[in-house]
Amino acid sequence: MKAYLSFFKIRFINGLQYRAAAYAGIATQLAWGFMYIMMYQTFYNTNLSAAPMDFQQLSSYIWLQQAFLALFMTWFLDNELFDLISSGNVAYELCRPINIYDTWFIKNCAIRLSKALLRSIPILILAFFMPKEYRFTLPDSSTTFVLFIVSMFLGFIVVVAYCMLIYIFTFYTISPMGIRMALVMIADFFSGGLIPLPFLPDWMTKYIYLSPFGAMQNVPFRIYSGNLTFNESIKAIILQILWSIILIIFGKVLISKALKKIVVQGG
Repeated sequence: MKAYLSFFKIRFINGLQYRAAAYAGIATQLAWGFMYIMMYQTFYNTNLSAAPMDFQQLSSYIWLQQAFLALFMTWFLDNELFDLISSGNVAYELCRPINIYDTWFIKNCAIRLSKALLRSIPILILAFFMPKEYRFTLPDSSTTFVLFIVSMFLGFIVVVAYCMLIYIFTFYTISPMGIRMALVMIADFFSGGLIPLPFLPDWMTKYIYLSPFGAMQNVPFRIYSGNLTFNESIKAIILQILWSIILIIFGKVLISKALKKIVVQGG
């Protein structure tokens, strides 16, 4: 356990050093947040009766999405792991007396958390003082906030477990680009990264909500904004727990099979 904590600490501290990139990210994500809200504002002004979310709920959803981009975007991957697999340097990882899946999982958690920590607080503070229509608001109750925190943690675990599958599938390909682009694009759309899921057709979302994609950013952001009731939140959190367990177990089984057949060429 000490080794994994050390890996987490090293990666977390290393991620905190990139402050210039964090400042640029804050400015970029604030701009994207404004752009998204203004775009949806046009939609609300023309077709308010068809809106599946209250506009204030949508504003909070978008600001949370921008603030915690590093936590929930599946395209936020560690290129170092792809290089290890493609170059054959993964052999050095196999020589260490540690579980490779757990090590990579911890490293990914640390990188995402460090980057999110640098960006999230300034973005949310600035969004809180925006004009009323664009403002980030506080949750309705303390119960909602507690459910949000629990769901954030579980959604984060689901995202990292899903991204671990992308790394593992790279063992079976010559280049990681194909599988990487395909799985990232699928997750980006079906998790609500491009469009909040309530805006999609009901015949589609009833299946998405049951999938691992619906257990990512969709649940915590909708809980915080008040778009999910207490009972709906509990059901969604239970699904998040199930998908966390399923994806981690599947990833461990898959990587154990991949490592049994791995061939490292070179001298």
